[in-house]
Amino acid sequence: MQLKQVIIAYKARDARSKQWAELCAKQLESRDCQVLMGPSGPKDNPYPVFLASAGQPIDLALVLGGDGTVLTGARHLAPAGIPILGVNVGGHLGFLTESVEEFQDTEKVWDRLFEDRYAIQRRMMLQAAVYEGHGSNLEPVSERYLALNEFCVKPASADRMITSILEMEIDGEVVDQYVGDGLIISTPTGSTGYTVSANGPIMHDGMEALTITPICAMSLSSRPLVLPPGSVVSIWPLGDYDLSTKL
Repeated sequence: MQLKQVIIAYKARDARSKQWAELCAKQLESRDCQVLMGPSGPKDNPYPVFLASAGQPIDLALVLGGDGTVLTGARHLAPAGIPILGVNVGGHLGFLTESVEEFQDTEKVWDRLFEDRYAIQRRMMLQAAVYEGHGSNLEPVSERYLALNEFCVKPASADRMITSILEMEIDGEVVDQYVGDGLIISTPTGSTGYTVSANGPIMHDGMEALTITPICAMSLSSRPLVLPPGSVVSIWPLGDYDLSTKL
C-alpha cells in the first residue's frame, strides 16, 4: 500500500485517543506521508473537511475510538472507497476495532502496510432515504444515508410512549403490518448491535443478507425476516398524524 495521504480521526474529548493520533501522525509524516487529523464525535464531524481538502487520493483512514467512531467513519468514507483501520482507543465496545494491545508497536504496523502484508475485509452496507407521498414518488426528500450497522424506523415522541403501525413492502409487495415500537433493518455487521437486543438473528459478518427485526411487536406472528442483499424494503407509517415516526 502506498501511504502518501492518510487521515486520522480520533475520539473527540478523549485525551488518550488524541495522544495516539499525534504519535501516529508524527511517525507517518517521518515516512513522507501527508496526514490530515481531527476529532470525531456527536458534535465533531471531520470527514467533509478531510475529503474536501485532500489534494490527492486518500490511501487509508486510521480511526481511533470505539465502534461508534468507526461506524461514523464508514458512513462518510465508504462512497470514496477509503479503507479503514480501526483501533479501540477510548471506546467501550470493540466488535469493529483492533485492540490497542495489538497496536502497541505502531512502526511495525506501518511496515506491514508499506510491504503489502495485510488484508482488507469488505462488508455489506445499507442505503436509505426518506420519501413523501405514495410509492410512485421516485425522488427522495432527504439525502441518501449509508449504514454499516442498521437503520431503525420508530416513533420518537419526547413526551409519551407511543406505538407505531408500520406497513412494510419488499420489492413492491406488501408483506405485513407491524404494531409495536418500530423496525430494525440490519446488515450482518449490525446483527450483534440493536438487532440482537430485539431477539434478531446473529449472522456472520462475511455474509451478504439483511434482516428485518420488529421491536416489541404486539403480535405472536411477527418474526424477524432474513432477505437477500438486493432487496428493496419500503416502510410506510400508518395513522402517524403527529409525524412522530423517525428514520
